[in-house]
Amino acid sequence: MAQKGVQLNRETFSCSICLDLLKDPVAIPCGHSYCMECIKTHWDEEDQKEIYSCPQCRQTFTPRPVLVKNTMLAVLLEELKKTGLQAAAADPCCAGAEDVACDFCTGRRLKAVKSCLVCLASYCEKHLQPHYDAPPLKKHKLVEPSKNLQENICSLHDEVMKMFCRTDQQSICYLCSVDEHKGHDTVSAAAERTERQKELEVSRLNIQQRIQDREKDVKLLQQELEDISVSADKTVEDSEKMFSELIHLIQKRSCDVKQQIRSQQETEVSRVKELEEKLEQEISDLKRKDAELKQLSDTEDHNQFLHSYPSVSALSESTQSSSITIRPLRYFEDVTAAVSKVRDKLQDILKNTWTNISLTITQPDVLLSNSHLEPMFRADFLKFSRDITLDRNTASIHLLLSKGKKKATLVTECQPYPKHPERFTEWCQVLSRESLTGRCYWEVQWRGGGGYVAASYRTIDRGRNWKDCKFGHNEKSWALKCYQNTYEFFYNKISTPVSGPQSSRVGVYLDHSAGILSFYSVTETMTLIHRVQTTFSQPLHAGLWVVGSAEICKLN
Repeated sequence: MAQKGVQLNRETFSCSICLDLLKDPVAIPCGHSYCMECIKTHWDEEDQKEIYSCPQCRQTFTPRPVLVKNTMLAVLLEELKKTGLQAAAADPCCAGAEDVACDFCTGRRLKAVKSCLVCLASYCEKHLQPHYDAPPLKKHKLVEPSKNLQENICSLHDEVMKMFCRTDQQSICYLCSVDEHKGHDTVSAAAERTERQKELEVSRLNIQQRIQDREKDVKLLQQELEDISVSADKTVEDSEKMFSELIHLIQKRSCDVKQQIRSQQETEVSRVKELEEKLEQEISDLKRKDAELKQLSDTEDHNQFLHSYPSVSALSESTQSSSITIRPLRYFEDVTAAVSKVRDKLQDILKNTWTNISLTITQPDVLLSNSHLEPMFRADFLKFSRDITLDRNTASIHLLLSKGKKKATLVTECQPYPKHPERFTEWCQVLSRESLTGRCYWEVQWRGGGGYVAASYRTIDRGRNWKDCKFGHNEKSWALKCYQNTYEFFYNKISTPVSGPQSSRVGVYLDHSAGILSFYSVTETMTLIHRVQTTFSQPLHAGLWVVGSAEICKLN
């Protein structure tokens, strides 16, 4: 009871300006109390009027009252903070600023545990009990606590909005359905919820499937990362080993050449020294002979000269040629030239093979398809949107193109288009002017009977064989048939039934290098209708086969 009493008196001790417990309480002449800073700030704003008032009773004061802290009230507040008020503020069942409060609690309101969509009110556990006990209240729809219950009230008629207008795509009340929205396609909110729930479930299944696909892709990428590391480490090890072997071989050949040169050097030096010794010996012998001849020449005795001349004058034959040819600095030039040729050939080999090695390193085959992950949400698809226009030279004469070349409409009267070899003559078809490569996205809006959304090579037959020039009935085009809210995919005359949520807008995503072509039903969400995985050999063009009218949407 004490705690309850404190809770009931909390407002008595609260500042009416900041709505919190009083801090440095002051009492002004009229008797009301405020936080000192709160009333100072309030009166600072009234300085220009020179008349000061009480925020509660509006009594005015002139001059500005002098503020003095109320000591007794301050002490009382400190005591209350330590006891009841502190406990009440800490009560986890009480609603805070971020909580939904019970609409039926008085004083300190408790947290709401449920909100009622019929009563448009929120209840704590105590005040919710009648909804479990009273038969009429048991039928009410209870939901998690919500602060937005008033959004369910019609601003015009102050009635609960239990209807939905499909024409204007908004929630309405019953009176709106017979007044402002009279004649519109209206259903109950529950029925519309059921339809949207079905679409939601389809979208969730689509997202869950794509999550599974992406998780598989992630596992493949993780495995690829591991394989890349293992392969790179092994290749580095093997290449280092082979380059070491190559360096060792070159070093061995260098040692062999060096050893052969030194061996030949020793042989040549020995031969030259031997020849040098013989020549020096011959020079010595000749000098000695020249001395004997000089001595004989100096002999004055004629008989002695004639007697000695025959034996002294005879010369022995020279053991060496009279001339020796010297080749300065050319002893081993042939070896240098041969080594130079080997060096040049090796450089050429390394230069030519290095290009191939470098390309092999910089262009590894790393899961190309995974490097082109398909977007998941429309905002991501729009990043690849292309400005696509229709080519007048390809349009059937029964297709009227809009001024901006975005829209094609089927008409009975023939259009005065000039003759052109690329014009479709058998089917009401048209191609885009732009060729599409890389990653592209576009959307087509249908009105009337429907038609085909296609992607085609420009080399598709124009009319020589009427059976083969229709989109999806050859190997050069892929087409999604949209007719009476049903879908059917065609390629090379093979039909594949597909399904998706009803929509008059179809999105087309192309990843040319990855070979991906996907068709989506575009509503509030995007739902995959069909995906093609192939290899494109040429640039593609957007194509339309029209029954009513079709427009390539301008995307922001």
